[in-house]
Amino acid sequence: MGTSIDTKQFIACEQCDALYEKPDLIQGQRAKCVRCGNIMAERKVDSIERSFNWSLAGILLLLPAILLPIMGVTLAGQYHHASLLDCIVALIERGFLMIAILVFLFAIAVPVVRLFGAFYITYTFKFNKLKPSLLPFFKAFHHLDSWAMLNVFMLGIVVSMYKLLDDTELSVNMGLLAFILWLISSTMAAIALDQDYIWQRLEDEFVN
Repeated sequence: MGTSIDTKQFIACEQCDALYEKPDLIQGQRAKCVRCGNIMAERKVDSIERSFNWSLAGILLLLPAILLPIMGVTLAGQYHHASLLDCIVALIERGFLMIAILVFLFAIAVPVVRLFGAFYITYTFKFNKLKPSLLPFFKAFHHLDSWAMLNVFMLGIVVSMYKLLDDTELSVNMGLLAFILWLISSTMAAIALDQDYIWQRLEDEFVN
């Protein structure tokens, strides 16, 4: 009879598919593939604490980033300004419902869910309130990484400002600063989160 292999004790390189025994890392250490040099695993320093702080900052910046005017435009002696929410409402009023839905999903809904998800996950780890329901929750949270589009929306704002400079008098409002800080907080919360550590901890706690 063949012997069964515990696949949880091995790790594969995403670049060249080389298989290694799963390393036991401490904070600050990385495991690199001997064949191609790809970083296969990493234990980030103070991951939970840093991601908790960044996600909390993002939550605090949420309303200013959405509701405060992003930019103001003076054209023909008239001044107009618009917030992120105003842009979505304007798209709906002009009949661009699908575009409005996409902007809402990628610029507001998904980033908000990711921020609150990161805050909840790091909160449970920080204060040792782990429970079995956290495992499926983190699986769902993990799939949101590919849906984060705040940076694309920010690029759209920059392009719009560049095109408007020649024809109008453009002013930057506090909403843009809040949006940039929100973007930074959201990005840093995701970068600081050590997903390998969370997977391992949850599996050791509720799977084994």
